[in-house]
Amino acid sequence: MGMEWITWGWFASAAVVLISALIWLFPRVPERYVHVHAWLLLLPGAVALIGWIGAGTVDIGRFRFDAVSWLSGVYVSLLSWAIQRFSIRYLHGDRRYRWYFSLLTWTTVAASLTWAAHDLRWIAACWGLPLVGLVALTALKKEWSPVPFVVRQMGLMFGASWLALIIVAVWLGVDSGEWTLTAALSAERIAHLEAWERAVFNGLLLAAAIIPAGQWPFHRWLMESVVTPTPVSAVMHAGLVNAGGLLLGRFAPLFTDTWAHVLLFLLAFVSILIGTGISFVHVDYKRQLVGSTMAQMGMMLVQCALGAYGAAVVHLVLHGLFKATLFLQSGSVVPRVGRAGERVTAGSWRGGMVVGLVLGAVFWQAAPHEPARLLSSVLLAASAAVAWGRLADFREGRWLGLTAVVGLALLSETVRAQLLRLVDLRMSSAFLPPSSFEWGVCLLFALAALAAVWTAKHRHSPLAVRLYMRLVHWGEPRPAATEAHPRYLASYLEEGMAHE
Repeated sequence: MGMEWITWGWFASAAVVLISALIWLFPRVPERYVHVHAWLLLLPGAVALIGWIGAGTVDIGRFRFDAVSWLSGVYVSLLSWAIQRFSIRYLHGDRRYRWYFSLLTWTTVAASLTWAAHDLRWIAACWGLPLVGLVALTALKKEWSPVPFVVRQMGLMFGASWLALIIVAVWLGVDSGEWTLTAALSAERIAHLEAWERAVFNGLLLAAAIIPAGQWPFHRWLMESVVTPTPVSAVMHAGLVNAGGLLLGRFAPLFTDTWAHVLLFLLAFVSILIGTGISFVHVDYKRQLVGSTMAQMGMMLVQCALGAYGAAVVHLVLHGLFKATLFLQSGSVVPRVGRAGERVTAGSWRGGMVVGLVLGAVFWQAAPHEPARLLSSVLLAASAAVAWGRLADFREGRWLGLTAVVGLALLSETVRAQLLRLVDLRMSSAFLPPSSFEWGVCLLFALAALAAVWTAKHRHSPLAVRLYMRLVHWGEPRPAATEAHPRYLASYLEEGMAHE
């Protein structure tokens, strides 16, 4: 009770930010006011940081602020501030300049409310608000002919995700007679559900999570979203597409059917393969980032499929910060000339495999019972093997490079472990994956890695060529989402000449 003032302080700071966004829409407000508005975005994050450190779990009305909610408040506030500071110059001169900042603010605040909502009705309502904001941000560029088509596709996909969650929330609330998330998902309430009801709930939750994450077979909207301005893409890929992991974590006591976890893994695994392949074969940097997001969200959902919801939350935060940085610096990317000495000897690969196997085994044995630990060990081993092979290209500084790689790996593991502890990653989950499921997941990843190595060594084979062309096709937008000769440039020229 004594710490409720921090929660009310967060609501007050969020209200100040929203009001400042409304004030910014008035044309009489000078443009330099945007700097004030951008700095105000840090207020909710500062309050959330205080709550994360000392407040613990606080219930206010229909909202519950726990470790995950506080973390999301810090993350969203910092992300919104960085993107809007970047947008001050990047979007300057755009005819919808003021609307961008206002909609970006409302979208990010709605995302924070989604993570803090503890009432089924509020969760259902707040889940759709950021999606509506994202569609509205995309629609601001209406002078671009592909935008109406992309907006319709996004609206249909997001509407399906929103409808699925609304059905789950209303059905669960009416059936249980409880509207708070904890009461509705208690063990007693879940036990009274029929098997077919749980199956429907699991299917709807799965659909609600994977559609905004751009997972196969619903990934086309994500591939075609590159028409959005860079700041909007940064918000999309760093904040909104990540929410599926959090949704499944919140509803973990209900998302328990083994078939649903297996299906989630299969869809995520296919998305990882497609997204990674697209990021490798396309030369457009922004499209590479889109493919990377598809693959990374697949990894996050694989963690959810294995019951490691806490790890998924840490993944979405760290990936969001990383991906926002890549998008905001995308305008400064310069193509690099291929490096001489790219060929790696067989001895280097053998050495890399030994190093990777040792590191992976040590990492796994440190906490063999942690969910998804085995998969993390396989991925660490593969990364170490690739890093060793690349370091072998250098005659000088190889050991220094290896020391740096090991140091960064240890640092990243320390950061991950601390975040897991601070976020309290013992998120309630009634699903414990069978050991055969975990080993099967690792086996599929290992087979995919071997297939990738074979394809790289036989890149001129008919199979590799067909795969290459198929990946290029999957990463290309549909004709309605492209504009070969941008007509909006001609309209800008006509307007400019008319003002002279």
